[in-house]
Amino acid sequence: QVQLVESGGGLVQAGGSLRLSCAASARAFSNYAMAWFRQAPGKERQFVALIGMHGGEYYADSVTGRFTISRDNAKNTVYLQMNSLIPEDTGVYYCAAGSATVPLQQNYHSWGQGTQVTVSS
Repeated sequence: QVQLVESGGGLVQAGGSLRLSCAASARAFSNYAMAWFRQAPGKERQFVALIGMHGGEYYADSVTGRFTISRDNAKNTVYLQMNSLIPEDTGVYYCAAGSATVPLQQNYHSWGQGTQVTVSS
């Protein structure tokens, strides 16, 4: 298990930007695929972005071109840069660590507590 702590959420106007961070307590952080998921009010949690052990990135169609995921293995941290935010991006954003580079929730064995992102119109 990996302890994950997200930060950086908040309230932003449409068109604005936020940068989420997820700090991990893991000796072998670089061996994990890291992902971001989000859950909007009244909806199921859904995939947003992932980054593999070797840096390969994959995004949900709804955020492609607006969001960028990155990782700093020296700091045991993964980031999600969110630009051109829209109200539909509102939700609780969760960081997750897993064993394979796939956008499936069941692959991820460790989850953070989530950080709220609210985009106003």
